[in-house]
Amino acid sequence: MSSPNSKQIIYQIRNTTTPTEAALWLRILVENRTQSTILALIQLLDHHYTEIASMSAQALEQFAPDSVEPLIAAFDDSIDHGMQARIVQILANVGDDRALLLLINMVGVEIANHCQGNVRRIAARGLGKMLRSHPSRCNHHSQAIDKLIWALLHTEDWALRYAAAVSLGEIATDEAINALQQALVQENDRVVQQRIHLLFST
Repeated sequence: MSSPNSKQIIYQIRNTTTPTEAALWLRILVENRTQSTILALIQLLDHHYTEIASMSAQALEQFAPDSVEPLIAAFDDSIDHGMQARIVQILANVGDDRALLLLINMVGVEIANHCQGNVRRIAARGLGKMLRSHPSRCNHHSQAIDKLIWALLHTEDWALRYAAAVSLGEIATDEAINALQQALVQENDRVVQQRIHLLFST
């Protein structure tokens, strides 16, 4: 008897009655590391069992760098802000340069609802993680730093300003530190103020 293909496994995962059964099928899917496996895992990021969505995200991180381009394409094709947020989180954790422009663009997008705001905040933190993990990149990624400074100093969303502050603190170039000092003077939100003070005290 031949092994089930990705479409058959996806069908089983979507039609199981328990998370445990779905997880068993997902492990079978992950064992077959192919391009179709990656596309199938992306489909499962919106699974109604959060365990399956989380396991799929973890597998996509493990499949990097092969999963990066399909994830970027899936982001561009999606109109579901929850799905977009999950993809941005995966790409931020992977830290591949090919996702840098996507994260930069997402920080600057105008938001219409809470979900879009969440995507922006995840993207802002992703930029900090990427440049913190690879300090030598900072001199070559001024666009990312500029976008974080803009988010810190010129946006109304306090949670985005908070995320930008944390990321700039991780990057810690002279430009980033100067922006944090400026923010400390003009910031009105107490939570953001406290976070910036903490960055300077550590």
